[in-house]
Formats: sequence, C-alpha cells, structure tokens
Amino acid sequence: MKISSAISSAFSATRRVSNLRIARSSLIKSAHLLERIGLAAVGASGGLYVGATLLRQKAGLFESGWIVLMTMLYGALGYYLGIDLSGNVARRSTSNNAEEWNGSEPVEIMSAAGTFGAAIAATLSVSILVLDQNLPNGLIGFVAGCWVIGSSLQVAAGTIARNYEAPVSEQ
Repeated sequence: MKISSAISSAFSATRRVSNLRIARSSLIKSAHLLERIGLAAVGASGGLYVGATLLRQKAGLFESGWIVLMTMLYGALGYYLGIDLSGNVARRSTSNNAEEWNGSEPVEIMSAAGTFGAAIAATLSVSILVLDQNLPNGLIGFVAGCWVIGSSLQVAAGTIARNYEAPVSEQ
C-alpha cells in the first residue's frame, strides 16, 4: 500500500466515525481554532518568560506581579491574531507577476517582523532566567522593547488582515 493512499484512507476514516459524517468545513474550522488556541498558548508562555525577567529586575514599574499577567495576555493576543493570518491574505499574496504589488505584503511583513521580535525577546528571557544572569537595565529594556514592539506588530497585522476585504479578481 502506498503511503499516500494510506494517509488518505486514514483521513477519510477520521471523518467517518461510526457512520456519523462530520462536515469537512466544520472539521477544518475546529482544527483551525485549535491551532490558534495553541498559538495563543505559545504567546502566553513567551510572555511569562519576558514578564518573569522584568519582575526579577525589581526596577520601579516592574515590581508588581501584574507585569507577568500583562505580558502573558499581550503575547497570547499577538500570537493568536498575528501568526496565522487569514486565508484572504494568503490568497492575495500569490501573484503571477513578481513585480505586482497587491497590498498584502506589508501585513505579512508586519506579522513576520512581530513574530521575530517577540521570539527574540522570549529566547533572551529564557536564557537570562536559566543562566541566572544579572544584566544591566539597558539589556532588560531591550528585551521588553522587543516584546512590546513584536507583539504590537502581530496584533496590528492580524487586525488589518481580518478587517481588509480581499477584492474579487475576475479572470
């Protein structure tokens, strides 16, 4: 049996559970929702590390435990909205002409830059916590800035992508 036929038969078996047919669109929507919740959990865990790093510094604004909750919520929102852009953006970004500018590129660039900034902040935070380093406030400010700017770019990209109506192309 070929691998492709085994995979397709496995997928058809999951859709047909004891003669109960599940609409494919609802199955895909449910899988997409689970994926986005998982992305939000990743963003929240990154926010936990950034917040714990800021809380550890005990410098003025960051002395409260609320900073951890705020970074977690903002990270979850950023990853939920910004990483997995809707299908309309992906459809608009494919073009036959490489020189054609269709307006979706800035949103994709914002999402990518935001994901990169937030990931760098989370990685630096984890390394600071694991290695138990005491760093100058400038570097901690850099980590916090990467997190805020990265998450903000993700939120902005996701909001723009979901509010932008894709023009219907006639061919």
